[in-house]
Amino acid sequence: MDGYTFRTPTGKGIHEYVDYEQYLSSLVTTADKFYTEDVAIAQKLIELGFKGPIDGFTEEEFNQMKQMYEKKKRVMPALLQTKLLLSGGRTYEDGLLRALQMREEGNRSGKNWSIFFLRMYNSKGQEVSAYIDYAHRLSTEDFGPIFDLDKPFLPHKSDLSFLNWETSDAVWNDSPNYQVLCLSLHGIVFRNKRDNKIVNPDPFGAPGDNSSRTNISTTMYLSAFVIDHYNRL
Repeated sequence: MDGYTFRTPTGKGIHEYVDYEQYLSSLVTTADKFYTEDVAIAQKLIELGFKGPIDGFTEEEFNQMKQMYEKKKRVMPALLQTKLLLSGGRTYEDGLLRALQMREEGNRSGKNWSIFFLRMYNSKGQEVSAYIDYAHRLSTEDFGPIFDLDKPFLPHKSDLSFLNWETSDAVWNDSPNYQVLCLSLHGIVFRNKRDNKIVNPDPFGAPGDNSSRTNISTTMYLSAFVIDHYNRL
């Protein structure tokens, strides 16, 4: 939002002035000070509209405009964020799509970094699975077709991990948000790059500090769950 949407009679934005006194002071010239010999008198003449071509702008009018500007400044980020949510206002039957929808805002804003686990059959009938950095995928992939139900949410070989169970093709990749660690005792785990916390995807172990695991009921995949890590902003 541009502060110049709310203009004072001078043409400047209301956001440029801390208060009404500063606004009046900005209009007082050296000549005004010379002829009135009192800044307060010069300010009052300006307020009443007796000086120059500028219409009078009372303190009440100034404060009303200032309040409107501050209110809009608070509201606009939320409105802009809502417009960015591709899943906003939609209703889904499948649990996986609902899980993606519920976490879209948090992962876009950085409040959460969710890791989705998906297991499914690919187009060749091969069983594949993957751990997916949802925030990273949101920033690099157009989710419009997914939320429009035009295409499914699929594992990629560029995800945190990808495994083809038939061919034994296995891939691990770091993302901007997570580092992949292969620990002999716990298998694969992920280190959050913001707070260095370890996220453990093992369903039989604790997910880690500031993390929670949620199983997802879905008919679109063989199995699915999500681990939500809550970032400290």
